[in-house]
Amino acid sequence: MTTPGRNWAETHTYEAAALHRPAGVDELRRLVAAAPRIRALGTRHAFHDLADSPGVLVSLDAIPADVVVDPDARTATVGAGMRYGDLAPVLHDAGWALGAMASLPHISVAGAVATGTHGSGDRIPTLSDAVVALELVGPDGDLVTLREGDPDFAGAVVSLGALGIVTRVTLRVEPAYDVHQFVRNAVPWETVLGDFDAISSAADSVSLFTRWGTDVVDQVWMKSRRPTEPSVPWGAAATADQHPILGIDPVHATVQGGVGGPWFERLPHFRMGFTPSVGAEIQAEYLLPRDRAAEAFAALRTIGARIDPLLQVTEIRTMPGDDLWLSPSYGRDTVAIHFTLVREPDAVRRLLPEVEGALAPYAARPHWGKWFTLGRGALGELYPRLPDFVRLAGRLDPEGCFRNAFLEGTVFG
Repeated sequence: MTTPGRNWAETHTYEAAALHRPAGVDELRRLVAAAPRIRALGTRHAFHDLADSPGVLVSLDAIPADVVVDPDARTATVGAGMRYGDLAPVLHDAGWALGAMASLPHISVAGAVATGTHGSGDRIPTLSDAVVALELVGPDGDLVTLREGDPDFAGAVVSLGALGIVTRVTLRVEPAYDVHQFVRNAVPWETVLGDFDAISSAADSVSLFTRWGTDVVDQVWMKSRRPTEPSVPWGAAATADQHPILGIDPVHATVQGGVGGPWFERLPHFRMGFTPSVGAEIQAEYLLPRDRAAEAFAALRTIGARIDPLLQVTEIRTMPGDDLWLSPSYGRDTVAIHFTLVREPDAVRRLLPEVEGALAPYAARPHWGKWFTLGRGALGELYPRLPDFVRLAGRLDPEGCFRNAFLEGTVFG
């Protein structure tokens, strides 16, 4: 038992009284049964108090991951606290792969799933969409298993930790594959606004890195299962590896230049073993209907002069819709607009309402694990299944064992 400390980006100091690290699921079950208030703490990549607790926190990093691949079902069952960057080589060595990875392989499976975190690609859904079963510890210490097709399943995957402590996750897998990464520089904003679909569909996974007050999008990263560079008429091909943020040493970034490599070494933007992104940062992200992308970009460009002084980089990427109740991609094909901002909390707090105001006409949903200022009323309009989730949580956790201040302000209200 230790004190929880701070999150990865040092934007939040945990207020929980203690952090427990059980060595097994039975020990975890006893901890949950005995604690009036308890929540799970993953790899600390939430930028605010989402993972905090008014009671105690529990980390699953000491519980063996015990990866089990079922080749017939094409699934892998893993310990919920395992990081994607640790899981991926195990799967690859067994001849299997995930269909998507997040930008950061450093995040835990359960944390990414619970917040609706995503990779990139017109046809590549969120990481949560790969889940086919969950095992979790309920408020009385009982083990509960939910499977795809169960009535509560679609509400329980993106759960924000409000339904229990997830212990194991079963994911869809596919045969291992290679990916090649290509980068184009200085793509005119006029081109992006004129035919964003052509850019987002140029490869299996596409990310745009940009600022808002310039005439060009700085970089377009294209990740493809095909070894040949996509034939595109825009931008200039990069001549060396680059970091998503201009001016930072690309040693932290995954290999580019079309050099093929295993899926897990190309789909993320950053390598395991290095500090991802810049570290000293605040992140915000808003997800909106893909068919409104160009309008949203244009709206943000009108306030670019106020965004850019606090901005390190914006990443734009896409994903298809899903049926998970609290997923930011619920019910619609989605474009995500992600802001990596300087770590100046007061200035960022003043900026975000202006960003949210510019995006309000496009029903932009915030990423649950990143900074936003929208409250329960606004989120209730953006997430049509939020009332169903509240009822589900009331049934599975009637005493609010897994609730905290963040959930009370945004979900339960």
